[in-house]
Amino acid sequence: MSQQSYAERLRLINTLTTPAVREAIRAFEPVDGTKGLDVGCGIGDKTLLFAEAIGPAGSIIGVDTSREHLAAARSAAKALGLSERFRFQPGDLRHLPFEDASFDWAWSADTLWPEPGIDPLAGVAELRRVVKPGGRVGLLFWSGQMLLPGYPLLEARLNLAHATVNPYLAEVPPRLHFLRALGWLRSAGLDDLSAKAFTACHQSPFSDEQRRALAECIQMFWGDTEAFVREEDWGLFRRLSEPSSGECILFTPDYTCSITYTLFRGRVPNSGGTAPGGKGENR
Repeated sequence: MSQQSYAERLRLINTLTTPAVREAIRAFEPVDGTKGLDVGCGIGDKTLLFAEAIGPAGSIIGVDTSREHLAAARSAAKALGLSERFRFQPGDLRHLPFEDASFDWAWSADTLWPEPGIDPLAGVAELRRVVKPGGRVGLLFWSGQMLLPGYPLLEARLNLAHATVNPYLAEVPPRLHFLRALGWLRSAGLDDLSAKAFTACHQSPFSDEQRRALAECIQMFWGDTEAFVREEDWGLFRRLSEPSSGECILFTPDYTCSITYTLFRGRVPNSGGTAPGGKGENR
Protein backbone atom coordinates (compact mmCIF):
# COMPACT_ATOMS: atom_id res chain seq x y z
CA MET A 1 0.00 0.00 0.00
CA SER A 2 1.38 3.44 -0.95
CA GLN A 3 1.95 6.13 1.69
CA GLN A 4 -0.92 8.14 0.21
CA SER A 5 -3.29 5.15 0.31
CA TYR A 6 -2.22 4.33 3.87
CA ALA A 7 -2.79 7.94 4.97
CA GLU A 8 -6.30 7.80 3.48
CA ARG A 9 -6.99 4.55 5.34
CA LEU A 10 -5.83 6.21 8.56
CA ARG A 11 -8.08 9.20 7.92
CA LEU A 12 -11.11 6.99 7.40
CA ILE A 13 -10.49 4.75 10.40
CA ASN A 14 -9.77 7.76 12.60
CA THR A 15 -13.34 8.95 12.01
CA LEU A 16 -14.41 5.79 13.85
CA THR A 17 -11.96 6.05 16.74
CA THR A 18 -12.18 9.79 17.49
CA PRO A 19 -14.91 9.52 20.18
CA ALA A 20 -12.79 7.11 22.23
CA VAL A 21 -9.56 9.06 21.67
CA ARG A 22 -11.20 12.33 22.70
CA GLU A 23 -12.32 10.76 25.99
CA ALA A 24 -8.83 9.34 26.53
CA ILE A 25 -7.30 12.79 26.06
CA ARG A 26 -9.65 14.20 28.68
CA ALA A 27 -8.66 11.43 31.08
CA PHE A 28 -4.98 12.13 30.40
CA GLU A 29 -5.72 15.58 31.88
CA PRO A 30 -3.32 17.86 30.03
CA VAL A 31 -3.41 21.21 31.82
CA ASP A 32 -4.62 24.32 30.03
CA GLY A 33 -1.77 26.37 28.58
CA THR A 34 0.85 23.60 28.73
CA LYS A 35 3.42 22.48 26.18
CA GLY A 36 3.13 18.87 25.05
CA LEU A 37 4.72 16.29 22.78
CA ASP A 38 2.91 13.74 20.59
CA VAL A 39 5.33 11.04 19.45
CA GLY A 40 4.30 9.02 16.42
CA CYS A 41 1.71 11.67 15.55
CA GLY A 42 0.96 10.22 12.11
CA ILE A 43 -1.39 12.46 10.14
CA GLY A 44 -2.01 14.60 13.22
CA ASP A 45 -5.60 13.63 13.94
CA LYS A 46 -5.02 12.79 17.61
CA THR A 47 -2.59 15.70 18.05
CA LEU A 48 -5.16 18.23 16.94
CA LEU A 49 -7.75 16.89 19.37
CA PHE A 50 -5.57 18.27 22.15
CA ALA A 51 -6.56 21.79 21.06
CA GLU A 52 -9.76 21.36 23.07
CA ALA A 53 -7.83 20.27 26.17
CA ILE A 54 -4.90 22.70 26.36
CA GLY A 55 -6.71 25.85 25.25
CA PRO A 56 -5.41 28.74 23.12
CA ALA A 57 -2.33 29.25 25.30
CA GLY A 58 -1.13 25.66 24.94
CA SER A 59 1.19 24.26 22.28
CA ILE A 60 2.21 20.85 20.94
CA ILE A 61 4.99 19.42 18.85
CA GLY A 62 4.14 16.29 16.89
CA VAL A 63 6.94 14.05 15.63
CA ASP A 64 6.83 11.16 13.20
CA THR A 65 9.20 9.27 10.91
CA SER A 66 6.95 9.66 7.84
CA ARG A 67 7.36 12.93 5.98
CA GLU A 68 4.14 12.22 4.04
CA HIS A 69 2.20 11.93 7.29
CA LEU A 70 3.82 15.07 8.65
CA ALA A 71 2.79 16.98 5.53
CA ALA A 72 -0.80 15.82 6.02
CA ALA A 73 -0.66 16.86 9.69
CA ARG A 74 0.62 20.34 8.81
CA SER A 75 -2.17 20.77 6.26
CA ALA A 76 -4.78 19.74 8.82
CA ALA A 77 -3.37 22.15 11.43
CA LYS A 78 -3.37 24.97 8.90
CA ALA A 79 -6.98 24.28 7.93
CA LEU A 80 -7.98 24.56 11.61
CA GLY A 81 -5.92 27.71 12.19
CA LEU A 82 -3.57 25.93 14.60
CA SER A 83 -0.28 26.20 12.71
CA GLU A 84 1.23 28.69 15.14
CA ARG A 85 0.72 26.43 18.18
CA PHE A 86 0.90 22.96 16.63
CA ARG A 87 4.23 22.16 15.00
CA PHE A 88 5.10 18.91 13.23
CA GLN A 89 8.64 17.71 12.59
CA PRO A 90 10.60 14.53 11.82
CA GLY A 91 11.64 12.53 14.85
CA ASP A 92 12.28 9.02 16.14
CA LEU A 93 10.98 7.83 19.51
CA ARG A 94 14.27 6.08 20.20
CA HIS A 95 16.24 9.35 19.89
CA LEU A 96 13.98 12.34 20.41
CA PRO A 97 15.58 15.61 19.21
CA PHE A 98 14.82 17.53 22.42
CA GLU A 99 16.64 18.48 25.61
CA ASP A 100 15.81 16.91 28.94
CA ALA A 101 12.65 18.23 30.63
CA SER A 102 11.51 20.17 27.56
CA PHE A 103 7.77 19.44 27.88
CA ASP A 104 5.01 19.55 30.46
CA TRP A 105 3.73 16.20 29.18
CA ALA A 106 4.28 13.66 26.42
CA TRP A 107 2.19 10.89 24.95
CA SER A 108 2.34 8.33 22.18
CA ALA A 109 -0.68 6.67 20.58
CA ASP A 110 -0.58 3.41 18.62
CA THR A 111 3.19 3.64 18.31
CA LEU A 112 4.99 1.46 20.86
CA TRP A 113 3.92 -1.92 19.53
CA PRO A 114 6.55 -4.35 20.91
CA GLU A 115 7.84 -6.10 17.81
CA PRO A 116 10.57 -8.76 18.04
CA GLY A 117 13.93 -7.08 18.52
CA ILE A 118 12.39 -3.76 19.59
CA ASP A 119 12.25 -2.89 23.28
CA PRO A 120 9.34 -0.55 24.11
CA LEU A 121 10.87 0.20 27.50
CA ALA A 122 13.59 2.24 25.79
CA GLY A 123 10.91 4.35 24.09
CA VAL A 124 9.12 4.97 27.38
CA ALA A 125 12.41 6.01 28.99
CA GLU A 126 12.92 8.52 26.20
CA LEU A 127 9.45 9.97 26.73
CA ARG A 128 10.20 10.29 30.44
CA ARG A 129 13.47 12.03 29.70
CA VAL A 130 11.89 14.94 27.84
CA VAL A 131 9.11 15.57 30.41
CA LYS A 132 9.56 17.93 33.33
CA PRO A 133 9.34 16.64 36.92
CA GLY A 134 5.70 16.44 37.87
CA GLY A 135 4.61 16.06 34.25
CA ARG A 136 2.74 13.11 32.80
CA VAL A 137 3.59 10.46 30.22
CA GLY A 138 0.76 8.67 28.42
CA LEU A 139 0.57 5.63 26.16
CA LEU A 140 -2.60 4.97 24.18
CA PHE A 141 -3.27 1.68 22.41
CA TRP A 142 -6.06 0.32 20.27
CA SER A 143 -6.85 -2.64 22.51
CA GLY A 144 -9.94 -4.35 21.14
CA GLN A 145 -12.71 -4.41 18.57
CA MET A 146 -15.97 -6.21 17.81
CA LEU A 147 -16.76 -5.77 14.14
CA LEU A 148 -18.72 -8.86 13.08
CA PRO A 149 -21.79 -8.99 15.35
CA GLY A 150 -23.60 -12.30 15.13
CA TYR A 151 -20.47 -14.20 14.06
CA PRO A 152 -18.43 -14.58 17.27
CA LEU A 153 -16.68 -17.83 16.27
CA LEU A 154 -15.68 -16.46 12.88
CA GLU A 155 -14.38 -13.28 14.50
CA ALA A 156 -12.44 -15.34 17.07
CA ARG A 157 -10.79 -17.44 14.35
CA LEU A 158 -9.95 -14.32 12.35
CA ASN A 159 -8.42 -12.74 15.45
CA LEU A 160 -6.27 -15.82 15.97
CA ALA A 161 -5.11 -15.56 12.36
CA HIS A 162 -4.39 -11.85 12.86
CA ALA A 163 -2.24 -12.64 15.90
CA THR A 164 -0.34 -15.20 13.82
CA VAL A 165 0.31 -12.71 11.02
CA ASN A 166 1.35 -9.86 13.34
CA PRO A 167 4.35 -10.65 15.55
CA TYR A 168 3.64 -7.80 17.97
CA LEU A 169 0.73 -9.92 19.20
CA ALA A 170 2.19 -13.42 19.08
CA GLU A 171 5.98 -13.44 19.38
CA VAL A 172 6.93 -11.18 22.27
CA PRO A 173 7.44 -11.98 25.96
CA PRO A 174 4.30 -11.43 28.07
CA ARG A 175 5.89 -8.51 29.95
CA LEU A 176 6.27 -6.65 26.64
CA HIS A 177 2.66 -7.09 25.54
CA PHE A 178 1.12 -3.65 25.13
CA LEU A 179 -1.54 -4.31 27.77
CA ARG A 180 1.31 -4.65 30.29
CA ALA A 181 2.34 -1.02 29.64
CA LEU A 182 1.94 -0.03 33.29
CA GLY A 183 5.04 -2.15 33.89
CA TRP A 184 6.89 -0.21 31.21
CA LEU A 185 6.01 3.08 32.91
CA ARG A 186 7.06 1.71 36.28
CA SER A 187 10.39 0.52 34.84
CA ALA A 188 11.02 4.04 33.55
CA GLY A 189 10.71 5.39 37.09
CA LEU A 190 7.22 6.89 36.79
CA ASP A 191 4.71 6.89 39.63
CA ASP A 192 0.97 7.63 40.08
CA LEU A 193 0.25 4.94 37.49
CA SER A 194 -3.23 4.30 36.08
CA ALA A 195 -5.00 2.56 33.20
CA LYS A 196 -8.45 3.15 31.74
CA ALA A 197 -10.33 1.91 28.68
CA PHE A 198 -12.54 3.94 26.33
CA THR A 199 -14.92 2.56 23.74
CA ALA A 200 -16.35 4.08 20.56
CA CYS A 201 -19.61 2.45 19.43
CA HIS A 202 -21.25 2.76 16.02
CA GLN A 203 -24.58 1.55 14.72
CA SER A 204 -26.42 1.45 11.41
CA PRO A 205 -27.66 3.04 9.27
CA PHE A 206 -24.41 4.40 7.88
CA SER A 207 -23.49 6.99 5.30
CA ASP A 208 -21.36 5.84 2.36
CA GLU A 209 -18.31 7.42 4.08
CA GLN A 210 -18.99 5.61 7.37
CA ARG A 211 -19.51 2.30 5.59
CA ARG A 212 -16.27 2.80 3.69
CA ALA A 213 -14.45 3.53 6.97
CA LEU A 214 -15.80 0.36 8.56
CA ALA A 215 -14.89 -1.70 5.51
CA GLU A 216 -11.33 -0.33 5.67
CA CYS A 217 -11.17 -1.12 9.38
CA ILE A 218 -12.28 -4.70 8.82
CA GLN A 219 -9.77 -5.13 6.00
CA MET A 220 -6.98 -3.64 8.12
CA PHE A 221 -7.44 -6.37 10.70
CA TRP A 222 -8.27 -9.41 8.67
CA GLY A 223 -7.62 -8.69 5.01
CA ASP A 224 -4.24 -10.47 5.04
CA THR A 225 -5.27 -13.60 6.96
CA GLU A 226 -6.53 -15.81 4.10
CA ALA A 227 -3.62 -18.24 4.40
CA PHE A 228 -4.34 -18.80 8.10
CA VAL A 229 -8.09 -19.53 8.10
CA ARG A 230 -10.25 -22.27 6.69
CA GLU A 231 -11.53 -21.84 3.14
CA GLU A 232 -15.15 -21.71 4.30
CA ASP A 233 -14.30 -19.06 6.90
CA TRP A 234 -12.55 -16.94 4.31
CA GLY A 235 -15.50 -17.20 1.95
CA LEU A 236 -17.92 -16.12 4.66
CA PHE A 237 -15.62 -13.28 5.71
CA ARG A 238 -15.46 -12.00 2.13
CA ARG A 239 -19.23 -12.08 1.77
CA LEU A 240 -19.76 -10.27 5.08
CA SER A 241 -17.08 -7.61 4.63
CA GLU A 242 -17.22 -6.51 1.00
CA PRO A 243 -19.75 -3.71 0.36
CA SER A 244 -20.35 -5.05 -3.15
CA SER A 245 -21.55 -8.36 -1.72
CA GLY A 246 -25.26 -8.91 -1.35
CA GLU A 247 -24.55 -10.32 2.15
CA CYS A 248 -22.39 -7.42 3.42
CA ILE A 249 -22.98 -7.06 7.16
CA LEU A 250 -22.54 -3.28 7.01
CA PHE A 251 -25.97 -2.96 5.37
CA THR A 252 -27.68 -4.90 8.16
CA PRO A 253 -30.19 -2.59 9.92
CA ASP A 254 -29.25 -3.85 13.39
CA TYR A 255 -25.47 -3.74 12.88
CA THR A 256 -23.46 -2.42 15.85
CA CYS A 257 -19.71 -2.45 16.47
CA SER A 258 -17.22 -1.20 19.02
CA ILE A 259 -13.56 -0.15 19.10
CA THR A 260 -11.71 0.10 22.40
CA TYR A 261 -8.64 2.12 23.34
CA THR A 262 -6.70 1.80 26.60
CA LEU A 263 -4.77 4.68 28.13
CA PHE A 264 -1.80 4.05 30.41
CA ARG A 265 -0.39 7.06 32.20
CA GLY A 266 2.22 7.88 34.80
CA ARG A 267 3.87 10.89 36.41
CA VAL A 268 7.52 11.91 36.40
CA PRO A 269 8.53 12.19 40.09
CA ASN A 270 9.14 15.66 41.45
CA SER A 271 12.36 14.54 43.13
CA GLY A 272 14.42 15.37 40.03
CA GLY A 273 16.47 12.22 40.49
CA THR A 274 18.05 10.09 37.81
CA ALA A 275 15.75 7.85 35.80
CA PRO A 276 16.70 4.19 35.36
CA GLY A 277 19.39 3.89 32.70
CA GLY A 278 19.56 7.63 32.07
CA LYS A 279 22.47 10.08 31.86
CA GLY A 280 21.33 13.52 32.89
CA GLU A 281 19.39 15.02 35.79
CA ASN A 282 16.08 13.99 34.26
CA ARG A 283 17.26 10.83 32.53
